[in-house]
Amino acid sequence: MTQNIDRSIWTGRDDNSERGETKRLFQVVVAQEPAEVPPKSAALLGFACDAGVARNKGRIGAAAGPTAIRKVLAGLPAHHHSTLYDCGDIICEADDLEAAQISLGARVSVLLAQGVVPVVIGGGHEIAWGSFLGLKQWLIQKETLTKQTRKLLILNLDAHFDLRSSRPASSGTPFDQIVEDCQQHNRQLQYACWGVSVLSNTPALFERASEIHADVILDHQLQERHIDLALARLDRLIAQADDVYLTIDMDVLPASVIPGVSAPAAFGVPLCVIEALALRVKQSGKMRLADIAEFNPHFDVDQHSARVAARLVWMLLGSQ
Repeated sequence: MTQNIDRSIWTGRDDNSERGETKRLFQVVVAQEPAEVPPKSAALLGFACDAGVARNKGRIGAAAGPTAIRKVLAGLPAHHHSTLYDCGDIICEADDLEAAQISLGARVSVLLAQGVVPVVIGGGHEIAWGSFLGLKQWLIQKETLTKQTRKLLILNLDAHFDLRSSRPASSGTPFDQIVEDCQQHNRQLQYACWGVSVLSNTPALFERASEIHADVILDHQLQERHIDLALARLDRLIAQADDVYLTIDMDVLPASVIPGVSAPAAFGVPLCVIEALALRVKQSGKMRLADIAEFNPHFDVDQHSARVAARLVWMLLGSQ
């Protein structure tokens, strides 16, 4: 089910009586259908879903993530965001995950066709399969026009590979689903999973990552002292790709920074590293889509996690 935005969420401090530019996002947000969003605009789309996490035997609550993130976004200074288009939420009803993912993909596809780089906020990491469905449709349209195949890079900043082979699909299977789909349709894909925790993945998952030639960096290899090396490695991956899909699982960050997730990280990757990587992808001009997954406000502390998620969303929105 698709739901339009709740305008009551978008409220904040009004500083119009102060000198200079004082607008905040709640003062520039516009509810809009994807087909009516102008090219190169900042556009937001929510995926309110717990079904994937529930199937993966995790702590549910991520379905409330889109609303919680919007509440923090509302009060952030707009700066260069002259207009923010909110395209509402895809809501997963009961366990009807597959239908919700198809709906998400349809709306993502429309935004991409409009020349928009959307930021999708979840929801569990089952968001990735829905996001990919939309990106896949866009890629097919591009390839049909140009008669040339395109190489896709997926950068997943995550403590988990999410390459589980079990079905039905869950928050732990999306990238295995994507790999299988790309293999079936001869699509060139490079899957990079950075921030992986050895303690959060079985040997079978590491073996699966090796089988598909995933580019892997462990969490202890992605600390602040490694930023320059990581950025250089990312530049090489981006140079080899035509299109990049960036997906950030919030549990890649330390639990002290992000307590509000299904599976808090005992170690994690510093926020400054995640920001640097995400910004490099955006600045490459090849980012077609970004999403934020696994933020669970039920386990948040004083909006710590919501504020971090909103900061990342704010940074990724728009073309600047």
